[in-house]
Amino acid sequence: MSLKLEALVTPLLETVIKAGDVVMEVYNSDFEVFSKADQSPVTEADRRGEAVIEKALELITPDIPIVGEEAKSEGKCPDISGGTFWLVDPLDGTKEFIKKGTDFTVNIGLIKDGVPIMGVVYAPAMNKLYWGIKDDGAWTGEVVDGKADNITPIKARKADPDKLVIVASKSHRSAELEDYLAHFPGAENVSIGSSLKLCLLATGEADLYPRLGPTCEWDTAAAHAVLLAAGGSVEVAGGKPLAYAKDLKTFLNPWFLCRADTKFDVPALEK
Repeated sequence: MSLKLEALVTPLLETVIKAGDVVMEVYNSDFEVFSKADQSPVTEADRRGEAVIEKALELITPDIPIVGEEAKSEGKCPDISGGTFWLVDPLDGTKEFIKKGTDFTVNIGLIKDGVPIMGVVYAPAMNKLYWGIKDDGAWTGEVVDGKADNITPIKARKADPDKLVIVASKSHRSAELEDYLAHFPGAENVSIGSSLKLCLLATGEADLYPRLGPTCEWDTAAAHAVLLAAGGSVEVAGGKPLAYAKDLKTFLNPWFLCRADTKFDVPALEK
């Protein structure tokens, strides 16, 4: 399968913007919150957003299978043995969405042979777009009159040990995370929800993001691609890159560490 990734940028941006509009319609309404089988929250925004994305991707790339978070939670998963597939999270940061926060995102990531090669992230309540293509670059922009505008290239920054900025989750703090952060007593800690954590590294606003807790592959794929395209990395224990299609039953990720500066020496993850 020969993919011209640059040609996918415009239709993908149009797709996340449309999905973002649907998400915001629900956000601005008196919506209900339901529970999945794993007790995690889900709203009509998750379901409607995924429907918009799935319909668009089936037209844009009809030969590429789609793994969507909501479809997978209902037991639906296509054959991805070909190695190339989409990972979709229509609403990452559902807890922030429910609390009427602003740091939630719409995410579309393209995986090839276990590597995220392209990703698009949209934070509709912040009017922020991020996208990246492996070996080509990464960009950010805003939505003006329904289209991507004010587009600027982005790049991960070199770490300054005396001015480190470490990003952590708003909703998922743990003793293990606090122990890891203790290695950097002078660092500034920034809390933000959803895949925006990786995007802050990609834009040169932060240096590290340790995730010492559970995530699924659709949570990370799109923003992982953006960070890689911006020059950063996402590593698991042993320094190996975080890979995809690891466990087709759960799509769970292990602990991982995101780095803006891949040459900056940091304590290794122990799990």
